[in-house]
Amino acid sequence: MTPAPELISPRSPRVSAAKRLARRNFRGKERLFLAEGPQAVREAAAHRTGGAPTLVELFTTPDAADRYPDILAAAHRAGARVHLADETVVAEISTTVTPQGLVGVCRFLDTPFEEIVAARPRLVAVLAHVRDPGNAGTVLRCADAAGADAVVLTDASVDLYNPKAVRASVGSHFHLPVAVGVPVETAVGRLREAGVRIVAADGAGDDDLDTELDRGTMGGPTAWVFGNEAWGLPEETRGLADAVVRVPIHGRAESLNLATAAAVCLYASARAQRTTGGCRA
Repeated sequence: MTPAPELISPRSPRVSAAKRLARRNFRGKERLFLAEGPQAVREAAAHRTGGAPTLVELFTTPDAADRYPDILAAAHRAGARVHLADETVVAEISTTVTPQGLVGVCRFLDTPFEEIVAARPRLVAVLAHVRDPGNAGTVLRCADAAGADAVVLTDASVDLYNPKAVRASVGSHFHLPVAVGVPVETAVGRLREAGVRIVAADGAGDDDLDTELDRGTMGGPTAWVFGNEAWGLPEETRGLADAVVRVPIHGRAESLNLATAAAVCLYASARAQRTTGGCRA
């Protein structure tokens, strides 16, 4: 039988500590972040970081506790402290306008970049100069859906644990390896040494994705480099790539947003790799 959650006071130090995790400096100091909503908390409860459970604490309203007994049971199995809290308390901890009644405190889960390289990845998304947390989280979700082996956030990109990025990934933070703070030159250089072709996605690319697919160049291990939605990739970053490729616009749209373009590129690579068996062209 699942133990009953312990009732927590709004003035508890645990509540204050959780609220502080909305700020990047406190997240970095404690190496903890917030995951909100049933999907993210469910995935956190099932995940382990370095052999230890990722979910360390859970705040739930009475209504959420009644609606999601499976999540509370999973949190208890993970050894997390589960607190029953008034809706106003959970709302104070939450960073959303409309809280869903569940807020988890999780251990940082990023993977050392060298571990990703050593695993010989076939499909990687490299986020270079991506500053919007919603975009970063959505690209992570797209990479997860496309079956990518890893995501790399360069040192010029947004914090992986920004609450908006965590929400936008809808649980994908817990599904695939993510390296953070890697200089783009290092990311590109080490992946190329591992036999990965570097393709920069840019609206000003010399070739379009259809042409690359027709040539049969997309079937091998590939790292897509995605840049800032507003101003794309700097020239020096484009210069690091083996190819600079644009997504063709067949209709009248001015452009695609970052997450949509990333989904198109990643799925194109995933399909080409399935066709060729992942061997480099």
